[in-house]
Amino acid sequence: MPIIIRLDRVLADRKMSLTELSEKVGITLANLSNLKTGKISAVRLATMEAICKNLACQPGNLFEYVEE
Repeated sequence: MPIIIRLDRVLADRKMSLTELSEKVGITLANLSNLKTGKISAVRLATMEAICKNLACQPGNLFEYVEE
């Protein structure tokens, strides 16, 4: 997959756990885990907004495109 998800890196930079983010954003831990591991094919903009707000980041910090 040419899109790499960098949620784990941003969480580490913010010293926040996936569980903490889940509680702050109101998204289940399972759904955030699926996002983190790339087991999803789409993300709602409202979800991205909530994640970016709580991590004080931009969507581009969470995703990277790498040509195959």
